[in-house]
Amino acid sequence: MFDLGFAEMVVIAIVALVVIGPERLPTVARKAGMYFARMRRFVTNVKADVEREFRTDELQRMLQQQQEELQSLKEVVNDTRNDVDLGGIAETLQQTGKEVAEAARIDQDAPAAAAGTPESASPEPATKSRS
Repeated sequence: MFDLGFAEMVVIAIVALVVIGPERLPTVARKAGMYFARMRRFVTNVKADVEREFRTDELQRMLQQQQEELQSLKEVVNDTRNDVDLGGIAETLQQTGKEVAEAARIDQDAPAAAAGTPESASPEPATKSRS
């Protein structure tokens, strides 16, 4: 705050001793010290309050920015959910499964048809009898 060197302090002490007198000087010095300490605490508290307010403003800006980013992510997720029709995907998977099963059944029936057996024959392999 103030830059008081040793020489300035000596000059102030001599002037105070002459003006106030040696009887009242210790009492006045004690009160001046108390007021100086109070003023110093007040300045420190004001600095801390100002710093706290700056940090609070910064945190509020960061919170607002995070909320905006979260909202944009929610919109992206909702758009993606709307674009992807889960029911349509399930139907497509079921249809594909049916097509695969039918293709497998056709592949099983193909060797039997080539051998001359009817299509309604059981899928069990025929055993040859020795004659």
